[in-house]
Amino acid sequence: VHRGHQALLARVVAAARARGIASAVMTFEPHPRELFTPDRAPTRISGLRDKFEALAAQGIDRVIVQHFNRSFAALPAEAFIDLVVQGCRARWLLVGDDFRFGARRTGDVELLQRHAARGAFALEQMPTVVEGQERISSSAVRASLSAGDLVRARHLLGRPYAISGRVLHGRKLGRA
Repeated sequence: VHRGHQALLARVVAAARARGIASAVMTFEPHPRELFTPDRAPTRISGLRDKFEALAAQGIDRVIVQHFNRSFAALPAEAFIDLVVQGCRARWLLVGDDFRFGARRTGDVELLQRHAARGAFALEQMPTVVEGQERISSSAVRASLSAGDLVRARHLLGRPYAISGRVLHGRKLGRA
């Protein structure tokens, strides 16, 4: 949850509180590129458990984890909107300006705006968070970590980078 995400999440929490509804985030597991191009999939910045904790720390009430598989990836954009609005009972949506969804990423903000105009839900679009000439993004965080630039990663994240995991005991060597 980098500083760009934090700005978006703060807006979600504020809007949810103003409307008297729960704040929620939908995330996909695994990352879509892990399904389509596993050899070029982005390195994970955090595990799912860390993501839950980070979202809760930002004030998010609910996290919807959508299993991303070939069947879900084939869902037409209109069906994705139905899933979010009817299945998740969304009444207000906040999306980034580059948000794409549905099979072959055919859905976009314009399609959401047409549905919102019919009264299905309220929609707000948030511009990308930019600092100077740099877009605050997961890709920028990954690049910083890959280069060993923990100062820049900390700046982009708004906190020191950390990752958690489980330690497994292996074969004990050197014992008689």
